[in-house]
Formats: sequence, C-alpha cells, structure tokens
Amino acid sequence: MTDYAWQKSSYCQEGEACVHISAATPTTIHVTESANPTRAVLTTAPVAFAALLDALKAAHVTPR
Repeated sequence: MTDYAWQKSSYCQEGEACVHISAATPTTIHVTESANPTRAVLTTAPVAFAALLDALKAAHVTPR
C-alpha cells in the first residue's frame, strides 16, 4: 500500500472483500479495495465522499 494511513471499513465481508479509507488531509479522502490496494486509489473531497455514503445508506435494503 501507499504511505497513507489506511482504515478498514467496519462493513467488510469475510475474506478479501474490504474497502480501505484514508483521510490524508482535511481536504482529501482516498479509497481503495483490499484485493489489490496499490492498483487503484480513488481520491475525492470529504463533501463528495459524504454524499456517496449518504446515497449508499439511502439505497440500503435489509434482506428478508
């Protein structure tokens, strides 16, 4: 991984299905996945990341 201080998502599945997040600076959020964390790193602003999380939470449907 890069030199970012990565934090594993609290919603990780068992095994390798995890998202890692790094708040590198107050204005930068980095997101990657655990299967190959150095291959693709998404960089975004905290406001955009918060909007993504809000949209995901709103779309979440509890399985029956």
